[in-house]
Amino acid sequence: MCSLAEPAKQTLLDVARRAVVRAVASRELLDELPEDEALQQPGGAFVTLHRSGRLRGCVGQLASKDPLVSVVAYCAMAAALDDPRFTPMTMPELRDVLIEISVLSALIDISPSEIETGKHGLLVSQAGRRGVLLPQVATEFGWTASRFLEETCVKAGLGRDAFQQPGTLVQAFTAEVFSEPGFHAERVEARVKPGYSTST
Repeated sequence: MCSLAEPAKQTLLDVARRAVVRAVASRELLDELPEDEALQQPGGAFVTLHRSGRLRGCVGQLASKDPLVSVVAYCAMAAALDDPRFTPMTMPELRDVLIEISVLSALIDISPSEIETGKHGLLVSQAGRRGVLLPQVATEFGWTASRFLEETCVKAGLGRDAFQQPGTLVQAFTAEVFSEPGFHAERVEARVKPGYSTST
């Protein structure tokens, strides 16, 4: 996708906020979505929720044919209710939750020597196992490109050197990251929502 204009980013943040509130209040998916042309373009995104400076949920979908605005609404709901690392969010928590959105580019195959920390997010796949880390993770931890690749292998449940094995696919993407005012970042461990991403 092309870079989003500021009004489009704000619209996506508003959609994510409304989706989280509706999910927590009624366990339903937000179905009243804006029809902005830019947001109807296909795309992928991760929605990250933080509460009191701590990760509260992060779920995403890699680039697909689904409209970006629909992806954001779904992932916001899933981050609030379905991230397996957390219990479903409750109403009292909503006041303190802040939202970050990472809009993803399409995936490209990449060699280890081409990986740029801070620019590339990574997807490592092997025999049905998949691990995803967003670009900001490497920056936050000060990882080298090789360490970032190793950690993505670990995220997939593979050995650190799995990227060197036949049959392992290493792909990269870039992300346009924006958040609500007051968002405090910490480690983002990306979760691709099973059954929703067309790439899963």
